[in-house]
Amino acid sequence: MTNARVEVVTTVQRRRRWSVAEKEQLVAATLEPGAGVSAVARAAGLHASQLYGWRRQLCSRPAVGPAFAAVRVAAEPAATALSGSREIDIAFAGGARMRITGVVDPAIVTAAVAALAGGRRR
Repeated sequence: MTNARVEVVTTVQRRRRWSVAEKEQLVAATLEPGAGVSAVARAAGLHASQLYGWRRQLCSRPAVGPAFAAVRVAAEPAATALSGSREIDIAFAGGARMRITGVVDPAIVTAAVAALAGGRRR
């Protein structure tokens, strides 16, 4: 006969459920300057890989970007609106800039704005 070691488990450990607020709080603690993921995970009683997964999940949420306002191109501009200069400057969120001077065909402006807003730059 051999002397085998036997371990008897008397309690059942259930899976812990973390609320979104708890996850966000722990992830925010890891993003503070000087904080380490391993130390925060150890203090919370979970594995660092779980905390990295939450960071990836919560930090990859799509941010609400800038929205464009509705624009209507008028056939004849009002005399008071363009009193001195006939120039329009447009700065896009992606860093592109467009300056329109003088009289331009609305179809060309529409195509240029669509190209620059879509991120297609040369």
